[in-house]
Order: sequence, then C-alpha cells, then structure tokens
Amino acid sequence: MNSKKIPAPTVGRLSIYLKCFSELSVSGVDYASSGHVAKLMGLNPAQVRKDLAYFGKFGRRGYGYSVESLKENISKILGTHKEWKVGVIGAGNLGSALLMYGGFMNRGFKIAAGFDVDPAKLGWELNNVRIFHIDELENVIKREKLEIVIITTPKDAITGVVERLKKTRIKGVLNFAGRHLISADDFVVRNVDLALEMEQLTFFITNKDGVLKEGSAGEKDE
Repeated sequence: MNSKKIPAPTVGRLSIYLKCFSELSVSGVDYASSGHVAKLMGLNPAQVRKDLAYFGKFGRRGYGYSVESLKENISKILGTHKEWKVGVIGAGNLGSALLMYGGFMNRGFKIAAGFDVDPAKLGWELNNVRIFHIDELENVIKREKLEIVIITTPKDAITGVVERLKKTRIKGVLNFAGRHLISADDFVVRNVDLALEMEQLTFFITNKDGVLKEGSAGEKDE
C-alpha cells in the first residue's frame, strides 16, 4: 500500500469500487480497463488509476485490472473479508428496520443482538435477532463477541450509552442518534445524519450545472 496519506474521498470510494468489481465478477468479466470502471462509477479513468494506485499496483498493461483479484484485495483493505458481529442499540423504527435488514450479511456484517429499554420490546426476535435490555449491554457484547454497534437511540440518551461502550470490547460505532460524536481512543466513530445527506442532495440538485465533477479539475487523463 502507498505510504502517502490516503485522501478521504478516495477512502470513501472504496466501497463503491468493491461493489463495482463484485458486479463485474458476477457478470463474468475477467479484466476491466480504467475507462470501463470509470464509466460505471461516473469518474474519469485518471481518477480511477490514481485511487487504486494508493493501495498497490493492480493494473496489467494491455489487459486492465483483474476483476477477481482486485475485488478480493479491496475487500481485505476494507476489512470485509471477515465477518463482523454487530449490535443495534435502540429498537425504534430505524433500529427495527436495521435489525430486519438481511443485506448486511452479504457484505460481511452479522447483526447479532438488539438493545432497548422498552419492556414491550424485550425478548422480541426480529429476523432471528433477539432484543435485550440495555442493562445487559456489557454482558451481551462480551458473550456474542460484538465488535461494532449501531446507535439509533434518542440523542439525549447517547452520552450514557457511549460511556458504557468505553468499558467494552467494541471497536467501532455507527451513530444515527442525531448528536455528533468524536472518535476517541476507545473506538472509531462514523456519524450518519440523514437530514445532512438530504441537504447535500438538494445542493447538488439546485446547483447541478455549477459543480465540478469529481476528478475534473486540473487533472490530466493519463
């Protein structure tokens, strides 16, 4: 892997590259050029080559990229070549939908437990995933070997949840709770604000003719 610091936009595109190469693999494509990949992803070929070069020398002159090899390499880079066990804290509308969503398993994530404080929900099983009382959080994390949690609680409950997580083996938090968290030494945090994403969407809708496409400014196509 390139020792230079990898730009955040490049890291953000890794999952899209993995999806792209996975779909090419299913379609029976053995090799794909940077131009082919760029067309599928809405980038330009130079950006594709630049992104992938951060992680190694994958292309083969005259052939392009080995689809299967690159798919496996990107999966290892992302860490999805292994199974990650996940818990969902908060079994409201969003939490319940996440507990029932079956698509995580195909991407290397197994939802193994849910947590809530509502007595009416305790003991429920959604898609074969049991909901436990939040007081059992530490014990269930240890017993089920959870490494990631998704937080969908009301925002006023998140501080208490985070303090409890700091005493566990949790390595990563995906936060939907509406209050921004900062990554700490205890675990890595990704904040997901759906309203913010909608605002970004409406910005691009409103300004679609005045926004430079990714990789189009000052970049020469090799």
